[in-house]
Amino acid sequence: MPQAITLMVQGTTSDAGKSTLVAGLARMLARRGVRVAPFKPQNMALNSAVTSDGGEIGRAQALQALAAGLQPHTDFNPVLLKPSTDIGAQVVIHGKVAANLSARDYHAYKPTAMKAVMQSWDRLTSAYDCVLVEGAGSPAEINLRDRDIANMGFAEAADVPVILVADIDRGGVFAHLVGTLELLSPSEQARVKGFVINRFRGDIGLLQSGLDWLEERTGRPVLGVLPYLHGLFLDAEDALGEARVDKGEARLRVVAPVYPRISNHTDLDALRLHPQVDFRWVGPGQAIPSADLIVLPGSKSVQADLAWLRAQGWEPALKRHLRYGGKVVGVCGGFQMLGSALADPQGLEGAPSTVAGLGLLDMETVLEAEKQLENRRGELCLPGAAAVTGYEIHMGVSRGAALDRPALHFADGRPDGALSADGQILGTYLHGLFDAPEALSALLAWAGAGEVETVDLAARREADLDRLADSVAANLDLSAVLPAAWAV
Repeated sequence: MPQAITLMVQGTTSDAGKSTLVAGLARMLARRGVRVAPFKPQNMALNSAVTSDGGEIGRAQALQALAAGLQPHTDFNPVLLKPSTDIGAQVVIHGKVAANLSARDYHAYKPTAMKAVMQSWDRLTSAYDCVLVEGAGSPAEINLRDRDIANMGFAEAADVPVILVADIDRGGVFAHLVGTLELLSPSEQARVKGFVINRFRGDIGLLQSGLDWLEERTGRPVLGVLPYLHGLFLDAEDALGEARVDKGEARLRVVAPVYPRISNHTDLDALRLHPQVDFRWVGPGQAIPSADLIVLPGSKSVQADLAWLRAQGWEPALKRHLRYGGKVVGVCGGFQMLGSALADPQGLEGAPSTVAGLGLLDMETVLEAEKQLENRRGELCLPGAAAVTGYEIHMGVSRGAALDRPALHFADGRPDGALSADGQILGTYLHGLFDAPEALSALLAWAGAGEVETVDLAARREADLDRLADSVAANLDLSAVLPAAWAV
């Protein structure tokens, strides 16, 4: 059986543009009739998505699958690391939790993880015309080269050509590219077929002398320079992105805390995007502003992030907010925090313990080893019964009288979450609560905004993927790394 054409995008730094470049390439090739799949051997991220085969992968790979016209699949990201502390992470292999390991223990586990990587790789290269691979961080991290499965270690094992992308908006782009290349071994250097410079703004003519120098210095072509695409709104792999998007006539003020282990913060993208919502992330040490709606997002370490909330003064701020008639939404881990107690008897997210919750909903949550992973559809228990779509990713099971008043019903009839008797607090396990246009409008009306514009996050995502693909096609010469029929 013919093997796929393969190409790996590695970056000189984190957030250099690897994820967006792979997404843009995937959409460009899919529009040209190429059966293309994304692949990231190892991802470290707290933003994840549920796959068609009942597992979870990094959210960036789900976005790249969408760009390629595919349903997310665990083979697109066979190893996912979800940090639970600064030195430990939950290890997800082929979509399922395999272990909770310290950084040192995971280093010893990497040969096992690599077997899973190569199993997925073999399946994808047999099933698709092209597989686009995304690296992680930088290949020039000297301390991570031993047993590497994320960058050049994988590229060498799978015999994949590489292009390097660097972000000129950070400054030092030539040093990034030359320095990264110099720190690679001779065989790894030989894999690098060219460079892409990302996020350029200004007169391209003023950059040309630098591009000429770079090609002469390294003997490798600059495949192109991608412009800074203002307002590009795509799912983030992990970074929060813009802290605030200024709006003209905002009807609703919304704030959300940035916990140390915040997860799936893309749940709030629709709020950030909405032209009538003044949305703000509130980080450590920042004053908690007045708002109409406070959203407690998901968390990978709920007890630890709850302790952080208390230390930052959120508990009295929440109670004051409710006394003055404000609304509160808790999603997944944020929902669990709203209850009276949170128990982790097996030590799944730290030492075994039980802690008091915020006491705003009459329920208790116990963390259990089996993770719930489901794509869901349903209806909100708010006026209009707006349709919702999303997914569940959680290890907790909640019980209590608060659940007798659910926040929504799934399509299978099962209730989810809680809506307080006074109508001020809504909690749910559903990630993507705000994504569907009707649900977003209903939730904003519930929070006090009245009639608002309809915002379709999915349509905006599709439009921005097309915009990204147009930019890639217009600004990159890929004839050195892809078949001629695909590159033009």
